[in-house]
Amino acid sequence: MSAMTIQQMADRVAGLMVARLHVRGRDLSTKIRRGGKRLPRKLRPEAALLADAADRAGNPRLAQQLDEARLAQAYDALVRHLGPLGRSERRTALWRSMITSAAFALLVVLGLFLTVVVWRGLV
Repeated sequence: MSAMTIQQMADRVAGLMVARLHVRGRDLSTKIRRGGKRLPRKLRPEAALLADAADRAGNPRLAQQLDEARLAQAYDALVRHLGPLGRSERRTALWRSMITSAAFALLVVLGLFLTVVVWRGLV
């Protein structure tokens, strides 16, 4: 496994942490430090392992010491947990979009109503 592949795996997990956990940070290590408590207890060491591997991958001697099978297993577990959106999150997003659309339509109708009332001179 090359250093580029390990870095891509770390970037993918970092992106999923931003999308699912709303954690900010420059790299995976920072995001784990800021939002690692939001991960299940069993996945925290996996995330730390992947972040450490991403840091070590830049050095060729240290990169040779990495356990590729263990990294792949950690990456798969993290992606499996962070990847899919659950039914409740999809339902919440649907309701949020419906309420937003209704509120926008109500604002447009109210604006048109006020425009007509002012135009007719009733106010």
